[in-house]
Amino acid sequence: MERRLNAEAVAEEFESLSMDAERVQRETLKKILEENGETEYLLKWGLNRKTDTNSFKACVPIVTHKDLEPYIQRIADGEKSSILTGKPISTISLRYKFPHFDHLISILIVISGTTQGKPKYVPFNDALVESTMQMYKTSFAFRNREYPIGNGKALQFIYGSKEFKTKGGLRAGTATTNVYRNAEFKKTMKAMQTPCCSPDEVIFGDNFHQSLYCHLLCGLIFRDEVQVVSSTFAHSIVLAFRTFEQVWQELVSDIREGALSSRITSKSIRSAMEKLLRPDPELAELIYDKCLGLSNWYGLIPEMFPNAKYIYGIMTGSMEPYCKKLRHYGGDLALVSADYGSSEGWIGANVNPKLPPELVTFAVLPNNGYFEFIPLENGIEGCVEAEPVGLTEVEVGKEYEIIVTNFAGLYRYRLGDVVRVQGFHNSTPELQFVCRSNLVLNINIDKNTEKDLQLAVETAAKVLAGEKMEVVDFTSCIDLSTEPGHYVIFWEISGKAKDEVLKECCNCLDTSFCDAGYVSSRKVNAIGALELRVLKRGDFS
Repeated sequence: MERRLNAEAVAEEFESLSMDAERVQRETLKKILEENGETEYLLKWGLNRKTDTNSFKACVPIVTHKDLEPYIQRIADGEKSSILTGKPISTISLRYKFPHFDHLISILIVISGTTQGKPKYVPFNDALVESTMQMYKTSFAFRNREYPIGNGKALQFIYGSKEFKTKGGLRAGTATTNVYRNAEFKKTMKAMQTPCCSPDEVIFGDNFHQSLYCHLLCGLIFRDEVQVVSSTFAHSIVLAFRTFEQVWQELVSDIREGALSSRITSKSIRSAMEKLLRPDPELAELIYDKCLGLSNWYGLIPEMFPNAKYIYGIMTGSMEPYCKKLRHYGGDLALVSADYGSSEGWIGANVNPKLPPELVTFAVLPNNGYFEFIPLENGIEGCVEAEPVGLTEVEVGKEYEIIVTNFAGLYRYRLGDVVRVQGFHNSTPELQFVCRSNLVLNINIDKNTEKDLQLAVETAAKVLAGEKMEVVDFTSCIDLSTEPGHYVIFWEISGKAKDEVLKECCNCLDTSFCDAGYVSSRKVNAIGALELRVLKRGDFS
C-alpha cells in the first residue's frame, strides 16, 4: 500500500527552511559546488574548489543558454568527462522557443513548456526530479489546508511527447515528459491521493487528439472519484472542455454501450481503454441529462465532476488570458495556479492557494538552487549593468530578472524571467511573475512584452463581448515585408463577426499598445497600422 503524504510535516519543513533562507542559500550553493567542483566548467573559471558565495560570484560569470550550449552539446554527443556536473547526465530536456509566435499555445501542449525556433538542450538529472517532487509536495501541503481532499483521483490533461536519442545515446524529451516518465511522479501523485484517472497509454499516446478524447472519457468513468481537474497549462484544460462541447454525445455513447469510439485508432490506447470500459446506461443517461441542462456550458466541470475541489494548472504569464474561460467552465470552483518553474528547474511554490491567478505569488524554496536577482530599476533593457543581489536582499515592490544555479550544471544562468517581489514568507521572497524579459513585438524603438500583448487583446475583446462572441485564442508576429513594418495579430473567435466590428477591434488593438516608443512611432508612421487577421474556427487546435 502506498504511503500517504504527511502534508503538515512538509509544510513545517518549508516553514523551517524559509525562516533562515540566507543560511539555506549558502549551504545549498556549497553543496552544489562540492558535488561539481571537479567539473571542466567550474575549473575553467579558477574557482579552485572554493564553495563560498563571494568566490563563486567573483570567479564565475553570469551566462545565457548560448554560453552553455557548446558544453551541453558535448554532453548530448556522448562525452563521458565531467563537463558541467560531477554526476553523469543521462537525460536531456528540450527547451523550445518560438521567436515570433509567443502565444501559439496549441503547439506547446504537444511539445513543450515554454513559449519562444528550434529546441535547445537543457541537462536533466535525478536532482531535478527530486526538486520537482519537493515543489509538488510543498504546494500540495498548503493547498490541502484550504481545499482538503480525500482518497480519490485527478483528471489530469497531461501528455508525454515523443522522445529520441541524442548522438551520444542520451534520452531527450520535454522536461514535463521526463518528469511523467519518472517513477517518482506516479509515486508522488499516489502519496498526494491524486493519481491520474488515465492509464499511461493515454498519457504517452502517439496521437494528441485521441489522448485528449480518452482523458475526457476516463474522467467521466471515474467522475465521482475526481477531486482535482488539472493540467500543466491552463490552456490545456480550456482546450479539453472546448473539445468536450463537440464530442460529448460520442462520449455518452461510449459509456452507454461500453464500446470505444472508432475515432480511437491507436492500438495501445484502445487496448488500455477497453479494459476500463463497461456498459453503463445509467451513467450515460445522467451525463446526457446534465449536459442538456447546462446554459452555454457554464459550470460544466462541477456538473460532470461533483466532488472536484478545484482546478489546478499554470495560470500566469501567457496562460492568464485563459482564466476567464476556466471560470466559465468551472463555475464556483476555485482556480489554483500551479508553481513557478521552467525547463531549467523550479523557483517557487504557491503557498497562498486562495489568491486568484492574477494575484498569485510564489515563495522561493531556498534549498532548490542558488538564486540571484538582477534589479530592473530602469526597465527590462536596463538590466545589463546592474549588479545582482541575493535571495534575501531583494526589496518589496521592485522588479528583477532571475539568475539560477542548480544541481544540473546550470551556473549563474539567466532565466530571462521578470518578477516582482510582493512580500516575504518568513525570510524568503514571494515573487509575482511579470513577463519574459525578451520582447515579443519590436520593430523600431517600440518595446512590447507578452503582457502588453495580452492587455491589448483583452481590451479589444470587450468589443466582441458586446456581440456575444469571444476570442478563442490568439498569437502575434511582426511583418517587415512592407515599409514601414507593422504588427500582425491573429485571432480565432467563437462566431462570425461583421466587418465593422472587426475594424473596431483592430483599431482598439492598435491604440491599446501604450508603450511610448510604439505610440510615437505610429504618429510619425515609423510603424504601420496594426493588422488583425481572423483565422478559421479550429485552426489553433
